[in-house]
Amino acid sequence: MVKVYALGGITPVVHPDAFVHPDAVLIGDVIVGPDCYVGPCACLRGDFGRIRLERGANIQDTCVAHSYPGVEVLVEEDGHVGHGAVLHGCRVGRNALVGMNSIIMDGAVVGADAMVAAGAFVKAGMAVPPGTLVAGMPARVVRTLSPQDIAKKSAGTRMYQELARRSLAGMRLVDALTSEQDRHTSHAGKGAPAHTQD
Repeated sequence: MVKVYALGGITPVVHPDAFVHPDAVLIGDVIVGPDCYVGPCACLRGDFGRIRLERGANIQDTCVAHSYPGVEVLVEEDGHVGHGAVLHGCRVGRNALVGMNSIIMDGAVVGADAMVAAGAFVKAGMAVPPGTLVAGMPARVVRTLSPQDIAKKSAGTRMYQELARRSLAGMRLVDALTSEQDRHTSHAGKGAPAHTQD
């Protein structure tokens, strides 16, 4: 069951086709659209500015989204935000990827189909050009992405959209087993596909 916190009379909105892990924290002016995935220990604090996730976006484990008064954090359709990233007063464009443990600062815009490398620092006000890869501290454009790069990213995002559906349908709190015997297993160790750059 999704746990959300109203603040100042404003309650988060979670579309019924979105999955928000029960250990995520949503406060105040937060809007989660359809087919979105919000991972465990993610924190979306809409206590000053609004946080909006459009259709099919994902915010993974331990991500933080926050802003200052009157400014919205927006993750557009199919936006993909990797583990531990911080979004502050910024916009992530359609089908863009924000890599693990990267930081996107106030007023920055990550363009459509762009990628921010893991651990990058996108400074305040930076405009990441559409279809490019940025990396570094501060982030700089490294190269233009190929159609294959963008297709791989899109495939990774579709995996998270499917994970949202699987989690809605079958995730539940249970007691741990005490043995591996007769236990179902995942595909781990059986040639699982490589993860995307999240």
